[in-house]
Amino acid sequence: MAAPALTADHDVVIGPRHKGFPAGTWGTTVGELGARRPTLAEFSTPLLTLDTGVVDANLDAVRRWTAERGLDLAPHGKTTMSPTLWRRMLDRGAVAITLATPWQVQVARAAGIRSIMLANTLVDPAGIRWIAAELDADPDLALASWVDSVEAVRLLADVRRAAGAVRPQDVVVELGATGGRTGARGVAAALDVARAVVASPSLRLAGCGGYEGALAHDRSDAALAAVRGYLADVATLHGTLLAEGLYETDRVVVTEGGSAYLDVVADELGPLVDPAGERGTPTSVVLRSGAYIAHDDGFYRGISPLDGGATGVSRNDTNADAPRLSSAMHAFVRVVSRPEPGLALLDGGKRDLPFDEGLPVPQRVLGLGREASEAALAGARITALNDQHAFLHLGPAARDALPVGSVVRLGLSHPCTAFDKWRLVPLVEDAAADDPVVVDAVATYF
Repeated sequence: MAAPALTADHDVVIGPRHKGFPAGTWGTTVGELGARRPTLAEFSTPLLTLDTGVVDANLDAVRRWTAERGLDLAPHGKTTMSPTLWRRMLDRGAVAITLATPWQVQVARAAGIRSIMLANTLVDPAGIRWIAAELDADPDLALASWVDSVEAVRLLADVRRAAGAVRPQDVVVELGATGGRTGARGVAAALDVARAVVASPSLRLAGCGGYEGALAHDRSDAALAAVRGYLADVATLHGTLLAEGLYETDRVVVTEGGSAYLDVVADELGPLVDPAGERGTPTSVVLRSGAYIAHDDGFYRGISPLDGGATGVSRNDTNADAPRLSSAMHAFVRVVSRPEPGLALLDGGKRDLPFDEGLPVPQRVLGLGREASEAALAGARITALNDQHAFLHLGPAARDALPVGSVVRLGLSHPCTAFDKWRLVPLVEDAAADDPVVVDAVATYF
């Protein structure tokens, strides 16, 4: 059964389920809200926002960066689960949207997305049957899923056969590494998986790849060496598949995916790009990075090669004119209690803010000038989150700053665990303004 179409974001009716939106907006649509251009002063706290101009700048930066290297982009949609933001990515050159579960694919299909990579092994029978039906019903749907074992190939093929699937399904062989996440362990094992795919008339071998981000979490020499070694194995796997003539599609993909090691992937796999098929089957190298649309002020700021603060980046990305990312997401929270000198309790906690890759960072006090704000937050840091509270400890020189009711803008770390806490996210015109103007909002589907 085809998924019913999603309501367009501008037609979403605001209500109590939308955290942070004032009661005065209930019953109005997002489109009506944007036309009125309210400011954040009208909204409740806590509140997550996206700076729409920074979003566009980030999209343009990554489009430029990948185009300069001849790489394609199929960004991971699970980061935001926002079809509207997916469309912005596609409009700026992405060739597909990557997703992680059959349910996420269902959301994408309901949003009209027709080019999808399911970056996971598909073993759920209900999901297999649904995707088979979608492929048979829509000849324009381009969808490839992953396999990392002979057993997974057999299961996928058996369920498709029992369901009477007609159109073959494209699959990508996933190569992993010891200590990593999923993926066949070693090139030899991956080749066995590839041969099992070729032996199944219901499947077509369309590429190879995996996820390098599971192998390292910093830019130390050891971390970069681990990533490079793994990517060299991916290149070897691709070369062997080409040499043995195992690929079954007119064009194949070699795909890797995090937002942390874009430069390393480009260095190691960029030479595999072969649009004309001069070395065999035409080949695209596809990056699946998704966090770049929002970026952050924490984990990705410190590790991304497209942020000037990162260390250990490829020499090609250290020039001043290289595309750069900035954080588009911020939280606005309010001081609700000053129970002790030097301690302020804020009204945003684990239910509202990401914390798995670092705690939020206080950046600005709204309503204060730049110098006064910097003085109030000098030495301040958030030390812990409860479900609905954050513990903000103030520096010695500002122990009496931030009276109850003060609003603080926070920098956040890790967009993948920020969006899933919000059903409707306001887009602001300028997050650095004294009272940012809300110009739109995007719905999420988690």
